[in-house]
Amino acid sequence: MSWNSARVASRAIRVQRRWMSVRPKEVDGGVQKTEKVTIQALQKMRDSRIPISMLTAYDYPTALACSANPSIDITLVGDSLAQVCLGYKSTTQLTLDEMIHHCRAVVRGTTHPMLVADMPFGSYHGSMDEAVNNAVRMVREGQIEAVKLEGGEEIVDLVHRLTSVGIPVMAHVGLLPQRHVSFSGFKVQGKNIESAKRMVKTSKLLEQAGAFSMVVEAVPKELGKYITENVSVPTIGIGAGPWTSGQVLVWDDAMGTWLGHKAKFVRRFANLQTARDTGVQSYASAVKDGSFPDPQRESYTLDQAEWTRFLEEMDKK
Repeated sequence: MSWNSARVASRAIRVQRRWMSVRPKEVDGGVQKTEKVTIQALQKMRDSRIPISMLTAYDYPTALACSANPSIDITLVGDSLAQVCLGYKSTTQLTLDEMIHHCRAVVRGTTHPMLVADMPFGSYHGSMDEAVNNAVRMVREGQIEAVKLEGGEEIVDLVHRLTSVGIPVMAHVGLLPQRHVSFSGFKVQGKNIESAKRMVKTSKLLEQAGAFSMVVEAVPKELGKYITENVSVPTIGIGAGPWTSGQVLVWDDAMGTWLGHKAKFVRRFANLQTARDTGVQSYASAVKDGSFPDPQRESYTLDQAEWTRFLEEMDKK
């Protein structure tokens, strides 16, 4: 290719990139990258009493949003995507293939946060070998760094098996959303002495089995504090009070885009639903009244001489 040809080709590429409405994000080499969060880093935060922040993400845009803030330590591809993204009535309807699909989208937008994903209901409740193979699929195909498992003593052996083959496990105790039917709804757990004692025992067994951390969901704040003080791994609370090692919320709850039930422990940190609905209405109104697109600011034009020649050519037909 000649120098002139190369220059023309280069200019064509620049013009194309300039006018693409959607294009890959350009990386600024001058921006300092946030250090990747590891299991060891989380443990150090726990030991130093530095709160750990975890937020869910389900696709490339929400992953980018989590990675845009250096204070987000863990991104969780939660099985809550069943309801907030796919419109299912329950997390139990989510399939392994669907989870892997979303993991692959999230990983493409994730930089420094540690990337964890829920193993869907049914993917780890069969044989040990089947559960391990499904976890391997999530790591290999979904490209996540750790799996999260809901359960108690019945998953201790599985946690030990997974960690022994190099798959980090985040446990999940307290309210187990995948078992909401058997729990007769989404109810606070550990409200009496016996259930609280079982939860403490379970937490210790899961830690001993190799879980590097655990989510503690919907328990009295006193119990959340007790569990945190009696295990040596980070605890991530969701409705477990202010004394756990960290906190997690579902993206749509925190950002105000979920229309469903608002749990007591949820705080709206933004109101994106109103902004979204206002934007949609404004767009539709502009299209209907003809004010969008503006012929000068939002439209392309052709050289008038060229356009005249075009019309002359067309009149000859």
